[in-house]
Amino acid sequence: MQKKLPIFLKQYFWDVDFEKIDIERSGSYVVYRILDKGNDKAIRWMFKTYEKKLIKEVVTKRRGFNAKTANFWADFLNIDKRKVVCLQKPYL
Repeated sequence: MQKKLPIFLKQYFWDVDFEKIDIERSGSYVVYRILDKGNDKAIRWMFKTYEKKLIKEVVTKRRGFNAKTANFWADFLNIDKRKVVCLQKPYL
């Protein structure tokens, strides 16, 4: 696996030092950003780069998604919405 993110993803990481993001160590952060903000090209790259298990884990455990985004990815990845943390009552 490559260590650096492709340059076309830089627009999704405007608030951090893009050059220092490590694909492996920062995997869940990268997946979260792409699921939340990414376009088709970014999402295709993410699915080729990361295991589906990690992607599902990010959807279920990250609290930063808005309800619309979380619902979409839960449906898309066939995840029980009761397991998606940000869709639970205290976070809505």
